[in-house]
Amino acid sequence: MAEERNERRGRRDGGGRGRGRKRDDRNEVREKPEFEERVVHISRNSKVVKGGRRFSFGALVVVGDRKGRVGYGLGKAAEVAEAIRKAGDAAKRNLSTVTMRGTTLPHDSIGKFSGAQVLIRPASKGTGIIAGGPCRAVLELAGVRDVLAKSLGSNNHLNVTKATIKALSLLRSKEEAMALRKG
Repeated sequence: MAEERNERRGRRDGGGRGRGRKRDDRNEVREKPEFEERVVHISRNSKVVKGGRRFSFGALVVVGDRKGRVGYGLGKAAEVAEAIRKAGDAAKRNLSTVTMRGTTLPHDSIGKFSGAQVLIRPASKGTGIIAGGPCRAVLELAGVRDVLAKSLGSNNHLNVTKATIKALSLLRSKEEAMALRKG
């Protein structure tokens, strides 16, 4: 009886709820994008006009390849998705390289931007990323695996992100420091 019903409906597999379907797209290998994106903050702004309120959105995005390159971007648009896309494009144009020693940093560093101040310290292997908010996103996407970080002062997402990237840009390897001392 059930077979007869399925034949009338054009089903040969006995169900039609996805059990007998063959899917070829599972086997296709997708290329991993070069950069990973992380949305750090989305802000909503409103403008009061004659007919009511007009909303616009700002997005702060951090991109990185987890191999020592990281950048941030800010995008603004009437739609959230468009703001994120713009921020991602801006972040890819604003990349900086990070000096690392293994999975951690070569030395302590303090980055300051406006009212935000970020302290980053190297940590022993296996510690992980001890950081919060925008600072954590920047460090993860830069490829640092063991680090201690503390955000001091302002907790403005954009300023903390800029201070973290500045702290990372101040890092020097032992060889670079020796070359600077020699002249």
